[in-house]
Parts: sequence; C-alpha cells; structure tokens
Amino acid sequence: MSIIALAIPAFFVLILVEAAVAYLRHRHVYRFNDAVTDISCGIGNQIIGKVLLGTALGAVYIGVYTRFHLLELETLLHPVALWVLGILAYDFIYYWWHRLSHEVNVLWAAHIVHHHSEDYNLAVALRQAWFTPLTSMPFYLPLALLGLPPHVYFIAGAIDTLYQFWIHTQLIKRVGPLEAVLNTPSHHRVHHAINDEYLDRNYAGIFIIWDRVFGSFEPERAEPVYGTTKPLESFSPVWANLHHFRDMARRSRELPRWGDKLRVW
Repeated sequence: MSIIALAIPAFFVLILVEAAVAYLRHRHVYRFNDAVTDISCGIGNQIIGKVLLGTALGAVYIGVYTRFHLLELETLLHPVALWVLGILAYDFIYYWWHRLSHEVNVLWAAHIVHHHSEDYNLAVALRQAWFTPLTSMPFYLPLALLGLPPHVYFIAGAIDTLYQFWIHTQLIKRVGPLEAVLNTPSHHRVHHAINDEYLDRNYAGIFIIWDRVFGSFEPERAEPVYGTTKPLESFSPVWANLHHFRDMARRSRELPRWGDKLRVW
C-alpha cells in the first residue's frame, strides 16, 4: 500500500476538523456537493491515476533507471545528501511540470480538474486529476537517467504530495519567516485564485523559492476568488476529468488546417 493511501484516514479526520473549526468561526468554507466531487475525483485518482496508470508508469521509471542511469548516486553521496537531492530535484521538476500544465493546453486538460472548485479547503487537496501520471512522468524520467534510485524518487514524490495537503485551507493566514522559503496556504490561495493579478502564479510544490527565482511569485493581497475563468458548472467528477479534452477535440475538428488543429493541443 502506498504512503498516500495510508494517509487517507488522516486526510478525512483533518477535513472534519477544518469543517468544525470553520463552523465555530462562522466561516462558510465547505459545500457538501462540491466536497463530494472533490473526494470522488480523489478516489478516481487513486484507482485510475495511481493503481492503473501509476503502476505502469512507475515500472517505466524503474526500467529506465535499471538500464540507463548515468551515475551511482547511492555510492557517490552520503544518504542524507541523497535524500536532500531527491526531494529538491523532485520539487524542482514538479514546479516546471506544474507551470507547463498551466501553459500547454493538453497538460491543462488533465490538470484543470484540481482548479474547478470555487471553494478552497482541505477537501480540494483531494481533487486530483485521473490522468496526471500520463502528463507528469516524462518530466521525471531525467531523474532516472541521472541515477536517482526508484525508492528515493517514489518517497520524494509522496513527501511532495503529502506536504501540499495542508496548504489547501483558508483558516491559516501566514506562517511567519517560513513564507520566504516554503509554499504556504497564503501562497497557494493565490495559485487557486482567478483574480487577474493572481492568474498563473505560485506553482511551487514545497519550496516557493522556485517561483521567486523564475519570476512567477505573487504575494496574497486582495481576497482570492477561487475556481476557473470558465466555470465547470457541474459536480460530475467524470465530466470534470473529460470536458476539456472534449472541448479541444471539438475545436480541433472545426479548424481546416492541420497546423491550426495541432496548435489547439
């Protein structure tokens, strides 16, 4: 069983705690139908994205590492240095996958699912796309070529995912000096917002330093408005995962030139 699967009971406990605290503070941060969609997307992500696609694509990483890795990092590096490198390298690549998932249409088609919700709470952290492994795996294969052992890669990925759960909340405002280095609820609220000044900002997984270095950082100032610029207007998890692919296919069919058709994607 994966680390993420083992953490699922804790996710649900924390969601209930957040909902209770929000209620006591008279904050309306949950809608039942939206939360059900969030959780349904998460279940689909675990079954389709992790068990079916993730298992096969994980085998690809292992195969590339076994046959083609260039460096014996386990031998060259102290264990602590190896794990630090693994987490930093994974998070760095996550930043670029995430950024391109907002800039390249076919990648956005898979990632948009996570942004549909017009709420912002811990349940939204579970609103994961079903086809993400197909779009993300090619980005991580250079780590296999470099020589990052599979067990370090898989655990670094789990750490990156687990870290991002807690930042999906409106109830934590700022966390002091950590705001300079780490991705926080404040930074990630900006990422989920559709305010003009917040669009396509703050792509970090764990370390907000990537956004600061590569010019995509935006601090939280105005109250965020959540969702997508074109609302989904549905609580169907199936439609959430498929609609943008359908829209791209329809648009591509309407265009007469092959070059224009390809540019849609």
